[in-house]
Amino acid sequence: MELLGRLGLPFVVKPANIDESMKGDESPSRYLERIVLAKMEAVCSDATPGAGVLVADTIVIAPGGNILGKPVDDDEAGSMIARLAGATHEVATRFAIAGVGANGFSVLCAQTAVTRVTFRALSPSEILDYVATGEGRDKAGGYAVQGLAAAFVERIDGSFTNVVGLPLSELCVALRALGWLGA
Repeated sequence: MELLGRLGLPFVVKPANIDESMKGDESPSRYLERIVLAKMEAVCSDATPGAGVLVADTIVIAPGGNILGKPVDDDEAGSMIARLAGATHEVATRFAIAGVGANGFSVLCAQTAVTRVTFRALSPSEILDYVATGEGRDKAGGYAVQGLAAAFVERIDGSFTNVVGLPLSELCVALRALGWLGA
């Protein structure tokens, strides 16, 4: 919400309560496509005709290609951070923009942004101390780059706001292309 608010556009937040569990050996890109479409369907099902809808989902892809979702507990959060420590991982956010009509919705734009994030090596005590803060409990990969975990980052290749949860540069380009955001 904070990131979207920076654009100065009026918006209403509507949670999309969907099942975000993995299906089989789904690839990260396929997973994101499926989840974003499910969120779009959920939000648009009771949206007002004429409304514009933006949905997004962010995942962390560990070295080796596994998706790291939101940790179920502090032990899993610690395990996730340990997997990311001293390595480069990817953060992928897919967003979609739709227009709602009287007979449903039409996806006008869908895009995935990928950012590479390199964490420095971390000691076991640094990991435990970070997990104990609770900051990453509701975050993909178990960390919040805009918070205390910023101290873990050696390098970011790509959009910082993508790692936070919404790639603003890419979103602005899409909104301008649709005529929804001024020059």
